[in-house]
Amino acid sequence: MTGRVSLNLLNQINSREDLCALNTQQLQQLCEELRQFLVQNVAKSGGHLASNLGVVELTVAIERVFDTSKDRLLFDVGHQSYVHKILTGRRDAFASLRTFGGISGFPKPAESPCDAFVAGHASSSVSTALGMARARTLRKQDYHVIALMGDGAMTGGLAYEGLNDAGESNEPLIVILNDNGMSITPNVGGISKHLSVIRTRPGYFRLKKIYRNVTNALPGGKAVYRLSHRLKERWKRMLLGSTFFEEMGFEYYGPVDGHNLERLEYMLQLAKSCQKPVLLHVLTNKGKGYAPAEENPDVFHGIASFDPVSGKTPACSHEPTFSDTFGKALCRLAQENDRVCAITAAMVSGTGLKEFSSRYPERCFDVGIAEGHAVAMAGGLAKQGMIPVVAVYSTFLQRAYDMLLQDVSMQNLHVVFAVDRAGLVGEDGETHQGIFDINFLRSVPKMQILCPANQTELENMLRQAVLEMDGPVAVRYPRGCDGAWTKAAEHPILREGKDITLVGYGRLINEILDAAELLQAEGISAEVIKLPSVKPIDMATIAASVRKTGHLLIAEEAVCIGCAGKEIAASLRTQKIAVPTGLVNIGDRFVPHGSVSALYEMLGLDAKSLTEKAREVFHEA
Repeated sequence: MTGRVSLNLLNQINSREDLCALNTQQLQQLCEELRQFLVQNVAKSGGHLASNLGVVELTVAIERVFDTSKDRLLFDVGHQSYVHKILTGRRDAFASLRTFGGISGFPKPAESPCDAFVAGHASSSVSTALGMARARTLRKQDYHVIALMGDGAMTGGLAYEGLNDAGESNEPLIVILNDNGMSITPNVGGISKHLSVIRTRPGYFRLKKIYRNVTNALPGGKAVYRLSHRLKERWKRMLLGSTFFEEMGFEYYGPVDGHNLERLEYMLQLAKSCQKPVLLHVLTNKGKGYAPAEENPDVFHGIASFDPVSGKTPACSHEPTFSDTFGKALCRLAQENDRVCAITAAMVSGTGLKEFSSRYPERCFDVGIAEGHAVAMAGGLAKQGMIPVVAVYSTFLQRAYDMLLQDVSMQNLHVVFAVDRAGLVGEDGETHQGIFDINFLRSVPKMQILCPANQTELENMLRQAVLEMDGPVAVRYPRGCDGAWTKAAEHPILREGKDITLVGYGRLINEILDAAELLQAEGISAEVIKLPSVKPIDMATIAASVRKTGHLLIAEEAVCIGCAGKEIAASLRTQKIAVPTGLVNIGDRFVPHGSVSALYEMLGLDAKSLTEKAREVFHEA
């Protein structure tokens, strides 16, 4: 992308009819303008850039061939939906991308009828698409169903469950495999190698087309085609072998150049006319058209604000994040103990394991987007004497709950879960907020859950979890850097007081300490207890404090069902300690996108709101 492109043509696209009216030259200009628009806007808001630059032509072709207001387009994963949003009525709102009250960075049906389904986690699109296709058949309706699937999603087992059923179903649906050789970092595993083999066979479809044209030209050609189909399939297998997808029951088309708009439209029309499951294999370049993203697609997968001309982020000293600290601490532990190994699910860089993977490649396992497999494999490693550390985002660990129970906890195996992005993550919204791990991890028998509030505590607790504890242990920590309170706590009571006890854990302790200061200014003396663990909970310290203060407020960055606060309140009652008690948590809800500070305020977890709630509890009779 050279220079700045005017957006005259893009600004005239206000409907699908406008898009369909463009000629070839105008479409090329539109694609260039879309890329410029993406760079200009994501440079300000941050977001997923490289993946969207790679699907510009593909998305334009889809929107021209299909009417996504009634045809159902499923994204897998939804971070590649920006161009779709721009072309379906949200261009003028795009400046609000990922901001509180603005449009989401993922598909969201509440925003537009053109968004068929929420999509924030990988590998589920074919399953959802098949459900929609079957609903269409059962209700005798007329629309097309398309699943746009990144090749990274093919590393997840759910993808194969969906493909297996869809291929056997004979339901007309289209799976578009967007193959750029990457998910976030270059893909790993057998399916990636298989796709590489398929990419070397561009002549296959031409051969197939010639064969069909010849048979259709003959008298009674359709009958001839049906009768000779078996012979043709045998001939094809002898010459080329069959694709994995054809063996599953799909009509396979491709590979096709994902940046050739004319060819894409032709292939999509062909797939649209096919009355059976079709897989269209499309080759794209992640970051296409913007040199910094093409050269560093992993960096521009999800990026904060940057200079759109140079591609550089604002010059500033890089503060180490919790993920950085975890990665360095794990390297030190691996140096001390050769049984320590790391597992991640396509998140080597995101979880801070890049240095570990370089220093200890034989002990670092990237299993692709397959969290269930990661946890089950960790169980096997632990059973045979290794100390596996599973580095995973909170929101993705949800996908491995059964393995937590069956393959780790039931056998009391020593597996350490480094739960990154715990709590609110901000701009990625509902699908990525880490607000459920407290609740589902606390339900797992034998699970121990440590909650460092800063990076010093993270280092100490990780060492404790890996080298000093037994059984399953989770160490959960937030996204980003330390807050205001950064020293390590030698005692759970961070601040002594006589009027009310404030209890919390993790980074929320910063808001609680600020609330204590505000209460002090009002003449209310608050005692602050920071829980190092939420399973087990230090009830003795809490009970002793509450007997002294007579009032209790517990704040948590977690949903209400199964939260630590309810256990604390119930335990105090069984001890006959009845005091006015307030619980502040996320409630029974999903949390939208926005900055963490804005979300704290919305949820009543900021210092000012906690002060108000503490005041109410203090004045209760």
